[in-house]
Formats: sequence, structure tokens, C-alpha cells
Amino acid sequence: MEDALIGQELGELTALAAALEEPAYRARQIYRGLYRERLSGIDRISTLPRKLRETLERDFTSGLPAVEKRFDAADGTARYLLRLADGKSIEAVFIPEAARDTLCISTQVGCPVDCRFCLTAAMGLERNLTCGEIVAQALTLARLHALEARERGLNIVMMGMGEPLLNLDAVMKATRLLADPQGVAISQRRMTVSTAGIASRIEEFARHDVRAKLAVSLNASNEEQRLRLMPITKKYRLGELLEVCRNYPLRPWEWLMFEYVLLKGVNDSDRDARDVTRLLANIKCKVNLIPFNPGPGIDFETPAAARVEAFHKIVMAAMPCFVRQPRGRDIFAACGQLKRTAQPS
Repeated sequence: MEDALIGQELGELTALAAALEEPAYRARQIYRGLYRERLSGIDRISTLPRKLRETLERDFTSGLPAVEKRFDAADGTARYLLRLADGKSIEAVFIPEAARDTLCISTQVGCPVDCRFCLTAAMGLERNLTCGEIVAQALTLARLHALEARERGLNIVMMGMGEPLLNLDAVMKATRLLADPQGVAISQRRMTVSTAGIASRIEEFARHDVRAKLAVSLNASNEEQRLRLMPITKKYRLGELLEVCRNYPLRPWEWLMFEYVLLKGVNDSDRDARDVTRLLANIKCKVNLIPFNPGPGIDFETPAAARVEAFHKIVMAAMPCFVRQPRGRDIFAACGQLKRTAQPS
């Protein structure tokens, strides 16, 4: 049994209650306090008798991270540096919007996928996060910003540090916990997992009944280009990845998302745009264009707005396509910028 309570499903908490010779309803009280009420500590679960709270506090932790630093952007985005129980740190981001809010959370400490345009990649991989450490990011930010999925749209995107599909078991368990109507109650339709294109794991991911939407980082219009930008292409060839995507079992309401980071003079030409539409033909998909977010030590540039619009227009003529507006770029909170940067700029 893990010593952290967050990350345990109701069945596991029921087994814990039985081991402590407590009735099963105590497990439901713990579950509600942790996930629905998002209480900041075991001692705050007032429905439990004092003696049981003392026992749980002695033998377990809640599993919540410590907020080490917070950086606030001009657009309202907040980047959090979170300290885990073993002293390692990760980042999570709160992104407010007019009709909804979004939490961007991490699935690994660092990342093993060496995308050339991403600051996180420069860290390498330190370790996988546990299910509890993934869920606890969402709980912490939801509590700090008074977010309630039952009252206002709340999205979860696993697009922070790490490659989610290389930590698949923890990611899928976290998804179940976040989606449970009796707990955090975030719809599967409002959760997205982003992958660099681990073809074999995409097939495994698709077999789960409870799963987030899938976003695939494409970032290139051909195999050679993608190999330069994303060395993982050596192992998971572009043709293989696209074949898996064509066969992906979309739910009736679902579209596959392809993310494309636009790099000035590298993959942003009109020809690239036309080639992208050919690559993705016959796939029910949308394309998310991401103008490059700069960071120290990354030798790429952001295309001009006119170049982004020209690329967008070509792709949009063939399939749904939109441009992701950068959020929190001034505090290194935007896509590809998470590297535990201690100073915002």
C-alpha cells in the first residue's frame, strides 16, 4: 500500500479501511475529502473521527506537493514549481479563459524524448510520476484557484513535463480518478493527453474505456524533417505513426488532434502546409498550429504572424485547423518552455 492517499481509488481506500478495522463508509469519506472537496490535508477531513485522522496522519501522507514558487504572467496565466516528497520538482500551469479554465500538468520529472525545440527535453528524464503525483497537481491548482468542474468548464491537458505514454499505467489510473463523477468530475471530453508519437503505446492507450482525448505532436511535413526535429522518429517512423492514427478507434464525438510547432524557415512554408494536408488526409482530425515559444539555448525562431496565417489558411482549406495563442510566454509557462526555470525572464 502506498503511503500517499492521493492516487488511491475507492477500492484501495476500502481495503485500507478494512485493514484499520473501520467500516467501508470511512473509505468513501476519505475519497470525498481528497478528490471532491480537495482538502489540503488529512486533518481537514472533518467527517472522520479524530482518532482515525491521527492514525492516518501518522502512517500516511495526503500526497500533495509543496508549492515552492509561483510565477504570474501578464495574461493571468500562473506557473507553479511544485516540490515532490523526494525533493524533486515539477511544473504545472493554470490558464484562465473567458468560458473555461485549463490546467496543464506533468507526467514525468523531465522528459526522455529529445525534441530539438523543447526546453523540457534538455533536462532528460529523472523519473516517472506516480498516479498520485499526477492527480495531486490538478487538485492543488484547483484548490488554489477555487475551480469546480461541476460549475464551470475545466480542462486538463497532460502536456507539461514528460511523455505521458511512457508512463501509461499511472496516466490511465490518474485519468480514471480525475474523471470519476463522485470525485473531481472532469469529463473525459475535457482531458487531453499529448504524445510525441509512441505508436505501440497509442494502440494500448486506445484499448482503455476511460481515456482522455489524444493529441499527437507531428511538427514536420515529411519523415526527414521530423527525424531532424524529433529523433524519436528513428524508432517510431512517421509512416507507422500515421497508420496507427488512421486506425485509432475514435469515439462518436471525438477528433484526433495533431499538434504542429511552427519553426521559422524550417517547417513553415506553403509547401510544408500542403504536405501536412496530404499526410493527414483520410484521418478525422484537427490541426493545432503552435508558433514556436522561444527559450534559452534553443536555436529556433518564431515565424512572423503573416507566415503563420498563410500556413493556417492552406491547412484550414483541407481540415479543421486553429492557431494556439501563446499563454504565459513571459514567465516560461507556454508550450515547450517548462524547465523548472527559477526566474520568469
